[in-house]
Amino acid sequence: MDAVQLATFQAVVDTGSFEAAARQLHVTPSAVSQRIKALERSVGQVLVRRAKPCVATTAGEALVRFAGQVALLEREALDQARDGTRVSIVVNADSLHTWFLPALARVPGPRYELHTDDEHYTADLLRTGTAMAAVTAEHVVVQGCRLERLGAMRYLPVGRSEFAADLPNAPMIVYNRKDRLQHRFLAGRTHRAVEPPVHYVPAASAFVDAIRLGLGWGMVPEQIAHPDIAAGRYVQLVEDAHLDVPLYWQYWKIESTVLGELTTAVQEAFSRWRAAPS
Repeated sequence: MDAVQLATFQAVVDTGSFEAAARQLHVTPSAVSQRIKALERSVGQVLVRRAKPCVATTAGEALVRFAGQVALLEREALDQARDGTRVSIVVNADSLHTWFLPALARVPGPRYELHTDDEHYTADLLRTGTAMAAVTAEHVVVQGCRLERLGAMRYLPVGRSEFAADLPNAPMIVYNRKDRLQHRFLAGRTHRAVEPPVHYVPAASAFVDAIRLGLGWGMVPEQIAHPDIAAGRYVQLVEDAHLDVPLYWQYWKIESTVLGELTTAVQEAFSRWRAAPS
């Protein structure tokens, strides 16, 4: 596969237009167009949807991952110190708020670009090539990736004590419209779909603050919940009840020093966090 054509394809997807890619590559838009057409002829598929912005087609998504993998390996080979290496990772907000950052501190060489999403959707960014690695709840291996089980993140239902009397109708704190954790907990107890009043609070620390202030109840990681319960900031609304969310570390299947070191650091950071007394 022609390296120049591949780099041009990556630039078009990254910048969103042929013109912006031309400026980035210091060539004419016509040269960019010719390279993309040549690459599409060699592959036999349309790889770029000509729109505003330009995006990879389904066929092109696999090539986006491949182009990113090639770029990562080139950077590592050219710079053993890894000063120029950028690693893009998608992680759910609760992991980012609790245990994930210490893993990055163990591998300080690269520059990190973090994305956040619900743990049931983080693998989507692997499929599109936006991320090189992901903390995900999906036990489905994305093509071209490896999957490592981390363990389970345990959540407790917490809030003001008065919410316990009628939990299915009590106001609920939800991270965003993808977050169905609270609904899953209620469905498991009531065996029916319920739609209580909802406050959307899309930040992990503010999510917990909203519960502390009594705006509603929600599912909080037990390592955060136990100290708050002990301090009387809220109560566990259903005794001995919890919800476990399995987490996996999924990353590109390439022989990368950075991803290898980061995988070890992520596994160790999660294990230490789970073993720490709450």
